[in-house]
Amino acid sequence: MDMGILDTSKPDFDELITKIAKYTDSFDIRSDEAYETARYCLMDTIGCGLLALKYPSCTKLLGPVVEGAEFKPLGAKVFGTSYQLEPERAAFNVGAMVRWLDYNDTWLAAEWGHPSDNLGAIWAVADYVSRKNISLGKKPLLVKDVLTAMIKAHEIQGILALENCFNREGMDHVLLVRIASTAIATSLLGGDFEEIRNAVSHAFIDGGALRCYRHAPNTGSRKSWAAGDASSRGVNLALKAIKGEMGYPSALSATYWGYEDVKMNGKKLTIPQEFGSYVMKAILFKISFPAEFHAQTACECAINLYPQVKDKLEDIEKIIITTQESGHRIINKVGTLHNPADRDHCLQYMVAIPLIYGALTADHYEDNIAKNPQIDILRDKMEIKVDDLYTKEYLEADKRSIANAVQIFFKDKSKTEKIEIHYPVGHKKRRDEGIPLLVEKFKNNLATKISPKNCNTIEQICSSQKELEEMDFNVFSDLFEV
Repeated sequence: MDMGILDTSKPDFDELITKIAKYTDSFDIRSDEAYETARYCLMDTIGCGLLALKYPSCTKLLGPVVEGAEFKPLGAKVFGTSYQLEPERAAFNVGAMVRWLDYNDTWLAAEWGHPSDNLGAIWAVADYVSRKNISLGKKPLLVKDVLTAMIKAHEIQGILALENCFNREGMDHVLLVRIASTAIATSLLGGDFEEIRNAVSHAFIDGGALRCYRHAPNTGSRKSWAAGDASSRGVNLALKAIKGEMGYPSALSATYWGYEDVKMNGKKLTIPQEFGSYVMKAILFKISFPAEFHAQTACECAINLYPQVKDKLEDIEKIIITTQESGHRIINKVGTLHNPADRDHCLQYMVAIPLIYGALTADHYEDNIAKNPQIDILRDKMEIKVDDLYTKEYLEADKRSIANAVQIFFKDKSKTEKIEIHYPVGHKKRRDEGIPLLVEKFKNNLATKISPKNCNTIEQICSSQKELEEMDFNVFSDLFEV
């Protein structure tokens, strides 16, 4: 292909990369609501990671790259374990844990994702920097520094997701984890504006992972560790930038070779609003169910219907589930489901389980439950419909609903009422209802791995915004060692 004469003059940095770097480096978070929400987000994300340690499919991937390659005493501790690792590997461990059960927070817009996946990089780098600082006679980072990093990582990932739909180009949303983790990790490591900008350019140059591991016929456990992989890559790129590795100014906009031409078919990446603290304040918590978020309200509908149908399952003729376009596109599945990763991304499975059992937990995705023939009998009776209003309000900035409805029809021509829920309990519009349940979820998850004494200490510290923010991060981290 004839590209003509190439102009070797360096362009200015792409504006979006510059905005990300400037926000990361110098924006002052002043929202008490953002910090309070970040505290709950930290608690919830830790709890999700601890619960994942019950599952060998997760724990077999954890620890150093090879046996014995730990990094004591200066490495980052992996909460809920005895591992102390160099920060890149620690980021993978924490990132894989918190995403394993599909139970941590969610952000839904043109693109989807889970901004707390960035805790992999944030926790690992903050712990490493704190322990290194102490060894040099310097002050460690505070938990408030980690909360600030979380707010900014959420904002970068979430604002980039508002109008840029990477999944329609076949790419997975973890690329946003890599971008946010890269920027924040560089800052936590002491990088300046230029170093952050250089690092972020590399994060875009990495391109994007394919989504095939999230969708039939290839759905598998990579979707549970992909975020850990992305956050650890963010740490890797940050460390390179700190050592002076050059950046690439037109990584996005370069004709033919840049990200926008190669990965977005020429579409320009845009942000409809400036970076601030919007995303953390509006984040969606998964409180009730470890399930793909587009199904959360459908599961709640099914729970509400359980008393009416639990003794009449054999009498069901059909089940109509009404959902949004995104839910239909991602989790509407027929046919054999091969593993837990397949099941927790199947709308029909996630509705069938609460209709049968009156609950939906991570254990319900395991093989011993999935072999119940009643599950597939109900799945075969389900019809999925898309409601245009649900889709419209899903995308509206002042709503961000995730609506579903479930109605059951019986062979004798009777039917249940149509149960319709627009906002899940983890939505900002249900915060007052949701936060006490989130705290209870955290306490229950904490108790699965941490000693009763440390549980009490952690619960007390986490109940106080001021006490938590002022705590040295390494001291906080030490409470989770087992």
